[in-house]
Amino acid sequence: MGNIRQEPIRIAQVIGKWVGGGVEAVVMNYYRHIDKSKIQFDFICDEDSTNIPYEEIEKLGGKVILIPPYQKLFRYHRELKRVLKEGNYKIVHSHINTLSVFSLFAAKCAKVPVRIAHSHSTTNKKEKKKNLMKQVLKPFSKLFATDYMCCSELAGRWLFGDKLYNEGKIYLLNNAIDLKKFEYNEKIREEVRKELNIDEKTFVMGHIGRFVEQKNHSFLIDIFYELQKERKNAVLMLVGQGPLQEECKTKVEQLGLKDKVLFLGQRNDAARLYQAIDVFVLPSLYEGLGMVLIEAQTAGAYCFASTEVPGIAKVTENVKFLKLADSSKKWVEEILKISSYRRVGTKEIVSKQGYDIEKEARKLENYYGG
Repeated sequence: MGNIRQEPIRIAQVIGKWVGGGVEAVVMNYYRHIDKSKIQFDFICDEDSTNIPYEEIEKLGGKVILIPPYQKLFRYHRELKRVLKEGNYKIVHSHINTLSVFSLFAAKCAKVPVRIAHSHSTTNKKEKKKNLMKQVLKPFSKLFATDYMCCSELAGRWLFGDKLYNEGKIYLLNNAIDLKKFEYNEKIREEVRKELNIDEKTFVMGHIGRFVEQKNHSFLIDIFYELQKERKNAVLMLVGQGPLQEECKTKVEQLGLKDKVLFLGQRNDAARLYQAIDVFVLPSLYEGLGMVLIEAQTAGAYCFASTEVPGIAKVTENVKFLKLADSSKKWVEEILKISSYRRVGTKEIVSKQGYDIEKEARKLENYYGG
């Protein structure tokens, strides 16, 4: 009997709307690095998703299954239940924060024995409507889950409560990355700057994130507006897409910055782009973790983030936290202080903090029972 090859455990990853954001990047990262002879992922996404990397998922042996979005609740429930039953899944891993109550209810109805709710973020005072829904659904988040996961202690305590966290019932899965890919590389820096027509003397302020309220692009542009008054050769590099992109473009034009701001859109080569920047700025209104900050640090860039970004995102000495109440001028004062900063690789330091995907993927395999 010993030589009969076992099929890998198939896990239904409920992603929700796939828009190429941070959560999707984390799940894909783990997928690329787990042992696929033991564990396989199938991705269940809303049918109005964009940017799903079908080709890569299929190449790795996974499937993409589209279902109606949760807003069409009855159809969502019916379809998801059917998919989970037919796939005979033993584990469902839901990544949609408070909305996991809907996906895990369907999973319970489909008699899936292991139902993981994963907390990827918290809330923010400024997003009134979104918050209301989060607060209403939060008490139900534990209702249909058998297991709990989070990307940070903050996110775990926020969604599942202190009691469960203190009892050690919540698995902390670091949003680990491929450190080799992000490590600082002088040669790549030169290449990317050449591609973007940026010379060596130009001071590049960078940001990677979706154009949504949470990321606070409007303030980011204010900061850059002040910065370029002091550093005539400064440019701002914005990577990502999203509903507020046009609004930001209009603001940039109104401030007369059109020639100094690069809108690079959705990119899949973020690891290369970090190399080209000098400072990374993340003035988010809230973050569950702030993964981009860890990536930027791995690439050796100096980082400035709002105090709304959890402190644990600081994994090297190259981060300064500033208040959102501080003026854009104050942010610029701090940014200008590091002009003599010498960039070095930080791979070893970041690995020690638990963000090395090679190591963390092994832990996840064991968790799933692979």
